[in-house]
Amino acid sequence: MAYKKEYVKDKFRPKPGELLDQVREVMRYHDYAIRTEQTYIRWILDYIRFNGTRHPREMGKPEVERFLSHLAINRKMASSTQNQALNAILFLYKHVLDMPLDDHIDATRSKKPKNLPTVLSQSEISRFFQYINGTNELMAKLLYGAGLRLMECVRLRIKDVDFDNHQIIVRDGKGGKDRATVLPKVVQDDLRYHLKRVRKLFEQDLAEGCADVYMPHALARKYPGAGKTWIWQWVFPAKNCSKDPRTGKVRRHHTHETGLQKAVAKAAKKADISKRVSPHTLRHSFATHMLEAGKDIRRVQELLGHADLRTTMIYKHVMRTNFETLRSPLDDLDRI
Repeated sequence: MAYKKEYVKDKFRPKPGELLDQVREVMRYHDYAIRTEQTYIRWILDYIRFNGTRHPREMGKPEVERFLSHLAINRKMASSTQNQALNAILFLYKHVLDMPLDDHIDATRSKKPKNLPTVLSQSEISRFFQYINGTNELMAKLLYGAGLRLMECVRLRIKDVDFDNHQIIVRDGKGGKDRATVLPKVVQDDLRYHLKRVRKLFEQDLAEGCADVYMPHALARKYPGAGKTWIWQWVFPAKNCSKDPRTGKVRRHHTHETGLQKAVAKAAKKADISKRVSPHTLRHSFATHMLEAGKDIRRVQELLGHADLRTTMIYKHVMRTNFETLRSPLDDLDRI
């Protein structure tokens, strides 16, 4: 978003738009994901606006602390969101302006409590899958059956589906880590059939000269032809080719996540599930049902890709309890 010219008083000072272009350039040099780039840009804009559109070079630690405290006190943001804003600002000062903020940032930390995750019972899961179909059903089954995050599912590539070993390799997941998780046996036949249709689409793209996909990091330079090979194609490609927002190349991207989000919400409504259901609810349900089945919590932690066991422990609080045998004190009043 452009800023008004009257805000820029020093002609030798880069305009905000030029600064954001610098941020994009540096982030792309460091191979940041486009979503991370967009998120960081939004936080840097918020930081500049909050401080009266002053240029970040004129500000420093006090302004950063006031902004972060504002997020916690006035905007009531969760600690993870506040940390995201801090990371964006630290990136700006360290990598773009070459003015690293070495001192400890003493801002008011967010104390917004973490809510317990929404989990579907197995009967609700069964009802849910009666009202979703096609590719969305297959993707939803991978979210629930493998514990995938939404974008991990959307970004799956052919080479990362291992039918022989019944596993899925998640590449560059949260925190930039790879991990292996289970490939449910019940979806394998449907997934093989789906990939046959994807293969035909790929061969059609080859014939039309647009068979190319985005390659992560420096692989596009190291292996310039890899994006046109079968193993690097998306498991869930978009219906049409489109222009890459960074390079301008016309190629086939993966499917957009909003399609699955809408399909999940619609299926939950049709199944008469009185809970707020999103694709991430299926991942929460995977973790909870695995623990209820007696699976080792550290193994579940590995399958989910959690860096800290405490993150996995939260599912212990939503595991099914036999409330039928757990009497309420209200039930004992009739004994008095």
